[in-house]
Amino acid sequence: MQVIRAKDYADMSRKAANLIAAQILVKPNSVLGLATGSTPIGAYEELVRKHEAGDLDFSKVKSINLDEYKGLSPDNDQSYRYFMNDHLFNHVNIDKANTNVPNGLEPDAEKACREYDEIIAASGGIDLQLLGLGHNGHIGFNEPADEFSKGTNCVNLTKSTIDANKRFFASEADVPTQAYTMGCASIMGAKKILLVVSGKDKAPILKKVICGPVTPQVPASLLQLHPDAIVIADEDALSEI
Repeated sequence: MQVIRAKDYADMSRKAANLIAAQILVKPNSVLGLATGSTPIGAYEELVRKHEAGDLDFSKVKSINLDEYKGLSPDNDQSYRYFMNDHLFNHVNIDKANTNVPNGLEPDAEKACREYDEIIAASGGIDLQLLGLGHNGHIGFNEPADEFSKGTNCVNLTKSTIDANKRFFASEADVPTQAYTMGCASIMGAKKILLVVSGKDKAPILKKVICGPVTPQVPASLLQLHPDAIVIADEDALSEI
């Protein structure tokens, strides 16, 4: 695992965007695994700027998102499809037919997960997977558990995850309690993994991810075993290491 220290959130975002842009420049038809949440937003803004400057072409890029809330439609402003359109897809020349997000409106969890695994397999493999880090060590919505998840799965969100996300909703009661998420094994199948982390509030869990034992109680600790995992974290997030 390679750790890159960034000065602050803006520096972390620039460094992450530069690595993603390099992946696209080297392989224009890259398959990108994309993440939502507040941490990647700065990187997406940097990628949009590069595209608007004429330095980055998304026309052949395919994307596969990590997760989606179960029960939310793509046009719901809290869905992750809406998030990706708002922060990236609407501002670059990517073909939205080549962008994939789990189907939150599919009530049959087994069917939704099976179909998303088929999409991942048909893509030929993810070239670069972008990840954020939850306060409890989750990646995607893979929460602490007794074992690592494998394929796409339907998860019951923990109280800490609901608490972290309730600020985006009118009330805590509006936060979905389940989500479809790419499994840990699927994430580990990416050729390169990029984990972005910012803020002192993430320092305790990042220390466990980098320095602690590999355990499903800290799902992101599994990244220690990936042959090409990169952590870009700002000084605050690295303050306990």
